[in-house]
Amino acid sequence: MILVTGGLGMIGAHTARALADLGEQVVVTSHRRTDVPAFLDGRVVVETLDVTDRDAVLELGRRHQIRDIVHLAGTIPGDDPVAFFGNEMAGLFAVLDAARAWKVRRLAVASSLGVYAGRPEVPWTEDLALPTGPSPHLIVGFKKAAEPVVLNGLLGTGIQPVLLRIGSIWGPLFDPFSPFEGIVTYLSALLRGERPAPLDPHGGGDVCYAPDAGRAIALLTTAPELRHDVYNVSSGATYRNRELVDALRGIDPTWPLELRTGIRAEPEPIPHLDVTRLGEETGFAPAYDLPHAIAHYLTWRRTHSR
Repeated sequence: MILVTGGLGMIGAHTARALADLGEQVVVTSHRRTDVPAFLDGRVVVETLDVTDRDAVLELGRRHQIRDIVHLAGTIPGDDPVAFFGNEMAGLFAVLDAARAWKVRRLAVASSLGVYAGRPEVPWTEDLALPTGPSPHLIVGFKKAAEPVVLNGLLGTGIQPVLLRIGSIWGPLFDPFSPFEGIVTYLSALLRGERPAPLDPHGGGDVCYAPDAGRAIALLTTAPELRHDVYNVSSGATYRNRELVDALRGIDPTWPLELRTGIRAEPEPIPHLDVTRLGEETGFAPAYDLPHAIAHYLTWRRTHSR
């Protein structure tokens, strides 16, 4: 059985689904969220659990025969960065203790494309040295700090660590009011009948649709052999806002879509993740390009709130 912490969140739920599609038995944990997505209903075991409670995490191993762990649980920072770091590290330590107690085969832990922020190269590859100094967000700061903790914490145990440097993921179950993903924010405004602000045509970013990200993580978790400890998880592609607007106009020409005018500068290269390593070792290739992902997401959102 494979344990996915944070398994009712967006990335966790799509990872659990992909693992079930591969024929794996899956147990997911969730702390505050209780609604189970329709695509997981009856397909996974759900355990209500705060991963910072070490004893509760260890108890899972007495109820389930867990072979691998995917640790995706996390919280949003409040006003106190030290309290946030302490909470997140408590969850990580509990999962590391459990992995060692259960003698699992592989422990995959979520990191972020943000750990590369400050590197001028495009695209970002796993062998780049990570910049030092403050991170662009507290979540990224924790992810960067967690990487050596995981690698050193599993030394000599026989457990393979897998650091998942996850890109900009969007899709079903993403918080429609989150400030972290422009595509969802833009589409959600349209679905509410609002007129979104005009977009810079050259803007955009790294992009990966959630079902693709979940499948990539599932393939890394179940691969018979992995040659590395660090993997970028994304589509390997970028988008420009002009492409987003063009795709939406093809779906509904009546939507109030605007691009800002008078922008003469040539577009800058978009920082994004290179996923060559992921593809070579697991056979992963994204199933959704931007137009197909948008069409799928709009269909989902017409009957779901997020």
